[in-house]
Order: sequence, then C-alpha cells, then structure tokens
Amino acid sequence: MTSLKTRGLFYKAYSYLPVIFLFVSVLNEFDFNYLNLDFFSFNFPFILIFFFTLKDFKNIDYLLVFLAGLINDTVIGLPLGISSLSYMLICIATSYFRNITIRPNPVKDWFYFLLIISLINSLNYSILTLFFSFNLILMNYLVNTFFTFLFYIIFVSIFKYYLKGLDD
Repeated sequence: MTSLKTRGLFYKAYSYLPVIFLFVSVLNEFDFNYLNLDFFSFNFPFILIFFFTLKDFKNIDYLLVFLAGLINDTVIGLPLGISSLSYMLICIATSYFRNITIRPNPVKDWFYFLLIISLINSLNYSILTLFFSFNLILMNYLVNTFFTFLFYIIFVSIFKYYLKGLDD
C-alpha cells in the first residue's frame, strides 16, 4: 500500500488541512444559537493553534495565525488586532511550554491550556471593556473558557489521529 508522501498533491493538501480548518473556523464564526443553547460556545481556533504549535507542526506558521486573527476580528466586528494578539500569545506560550517540557503529558498540556485560555480571555475582556468600552457579559467568557477546556481533550484525540495518518 502506498503512503501519503508518495502521492504528491494529495499529501500536500492533507498536510495543510489544519491551516484550512483554521481559516474556515475564523471565517465561519459558528455558534449554537439556532439550537437555542444560550450558554454553549467554545473557541475552536484556540484549540487548533494550541495543539499544532505544541506539536511544532511545520505548516502552522505564525504569520498565518496572525492573518487568521485579523480575519476573525473583521468577521466578528472586534477592533482590529485583538484576536491576532490572542492567537500570537497562545503561540508564544505554547512554544515556551514545548521548550521547557521534558516528557509530554496530555493532562499537563490540558491544564496548561486552561491556564492560557483563561489568561487570554481575561486579557480580551479587560482590553475590550477598559479601552474600547464594550459592554460584555463575563459569564459568556467563563462559559466559553469552560467548554473550550472540555473540548480540548476530544479534539486532541482527533488531531493525534490526523498526525498519525500524516506520518504513515
């Protein structure tokens, strides 16, 4: 059976799948309002950026992450650069964590992810309320942080399966 690496174009498209998902997720800005679930939201780009920068994935470039943040700000209507700042801080914190980690542990990664997204969401909330006078509900940020934290483990197993298929 032939591997993906010998297939050329298909392998290249498959290897850029996380980047495509990143841009689709920031362009799509989905939520579950049509299901009448008031307190349910999670931040898929945070999960995607954290995991693939933690694994030092070669196709997740910081410039692409920055551009995805600018697109996200445009779609959502936030001041330009807020999401880019958040995404870049995730990249910086993750690269630091990757460099100081001797033995990777999914549970430690999971709780470090909670720390990072809590700091990022509190920074976003503070900047948007203090400097831009947005009227934000703190409970929405807490719910978003909670569900993003819970869904991280689910998406990690999917992403690991993807990386395993990429290495074969």
